[in-house]
Amino acid sequence: MEEVLYNIEIHKDMSGYLGKIYSDIDGVKEFNNEHIDRLLRDIIFDMQLALDEFSNRSADFVEGVEEIK
Repeated sequence: MEEVLYNIEIHKDMSGYLGKIYSDIDGVKEFNNEHIDRLLRDIIFDMQLALDEFSNRSADFVEGVEEIK
């Protein structure tokens, strides 16, 4: 089954780049940077942290369910 985890928008203006990520996990977040590579690094790092936290919460939930059984 396919599931969309993130929608990402990147815009360029005179001052640099604006990145927006949309997710059911964290809502909307915005990132600004003068350099596209640094903007992408920040976005990827934030997504990794959110997914790691989500995975940990899911694992804790599964352990809790197993303890109830």
